[in-house]
Amino acid sequence: MDSIHSKSAFAYGQVRRALRSGRYAPGQRIDPVRLAAEFKTSPTPVRFALYRLVGEALVVDHARGGLHIPLLTEVAMRDLYDWMERLLLMACDIGAAPAARKTEPLELASADDDLVKLTWQLFDAIARATAHGSLHHAVKQANDRLAPIRRAKQGLLEHGFEELSELNRHWQARDIPSLKTALRDYHERRKQLVPCIVALLSDGSDYFR
Repeated sequence: MDSIHSKSAFAYGQVRRALRSGRYAPGQRIDPVRLAAEFKTSPTPVRFALYRLVGEALVVDHARGGLHIPLLTEVAMRDLYDWMERLLLMACDIGAAPAARKTEPLELASADDDLVKLTWQLFDAIARATAHGSLHHAVKQANDRLAPIRRAKQGLLEHGFEELSELNRHWQARDIPSLKTALRDYHERRKQLVPCIVALLSDGSDYFR
């Protein structure tokens, strides 16, 4: 049993990291047997890991249709963007704990950087700096749920690198009023794009090219 738990924990970590990077598309089916082969284990611990992710709303169970990455409606996607915005603004209001004020700067070199990964890291850093575990956990969960959406909609935004660079600049300078304004603008642009994002995801386009 300990072996199964260990393998399940490994599979959970691997799939969660894949979700965080945007490797899976919203609506994509996840095959436990294929993952088991990839992780060189049996399907049982992989299924345990996937159902743990179901409990975290990162994977959905369509019963006979199998396990899938959530494909959100317009209402649900707007709600998720709004939730992330509120969490980050709350983190800004709380401020960085004294022990967390010295953090590793986020390096953005060019528009060729992985903006999905860097966005996850920046938002995680803002929440982690508060030293409030519950808030940090909520941001991590929202971050993971948004990662596939961020990957999918990259082509809809022309100035993603400049936008993230501005957020990072305000954060590194601890210019909280400017950071809050930039965070509101960042999420408002995405909420306006929700119909386009949902349409893109729903038509099954190859948006990961």
